[in-house]
Amino acid sequence: MISVSIVEDHNEFRQVLAGFIGSQPDFRLTGVYSNADAAMEGLLADQPQIAIIDIQMPGITGIELIKKIRSSVPSTQFLICTSHFDNDSIFQALKAGASGYILKDSDSATIRNAVIELFNGGAPMSPYIARKVISHIRNIDDASDGHGLTMREKEVLQLLAKGLLYKEIADTLSISVITVKNHLKNIYAKLHVQNKIEALNKYKAL
Repeated sequence: MISVSIVEDHNEFRQVLAGFIGSQPDFRLTGVYSNADAAMEGLLADQPQIAIIDIQMPGITGIELIKKIRSSVPSTQFLICTSHFDNDSIFQALKAGASGYILKDSDSATIRNAVIELFNGGAPMSPYIARKVISHIRNIDDASDGHGLTMREKEVLQLLAKGLLYKEIADTLSISVITVKNHLKNIYAKLHVQNKIEALNKYKAL
């Protein structure tokens, strides 16, 4: 059986969730807490395999709870179940140590599957959350290469390598000459070079 504890401040949702978890033949409900402060001591006693945690609660947040307690409950995996789906909440929760993130509008089958998936080593996420995480990773990948050059900085270098003058680069990219020069300053700093000749030589060697 998978032992599960719940940390949720919303009375109705907490009761429904506890009733559902408690009714599953392969789950064992080990603790139910209405705030993170109560859960601090409770989770240490429960040592559940899965802790389902809300983010926004009175006192400390679910994210802060995970940060404070995760080293003391090494066998516990944290599943965020919340109505918050902004980027900051998602990535702060994952950074804090949550291994799953689902939304409160998930149906009972989704919640059950998320607990089982997390127990089996997966990282369950509501589809909307998964898309945001993937989009974030893609944006990071698109924004820079191994040297930290942005796509626009690489465009400037590519045009410079073709022999275009600053004014021609500016016209091609629909930016000002000053902006071109600022991009080059950033490029020099990132590539650790002093001038455009050194920058082009290093760029060609990448």
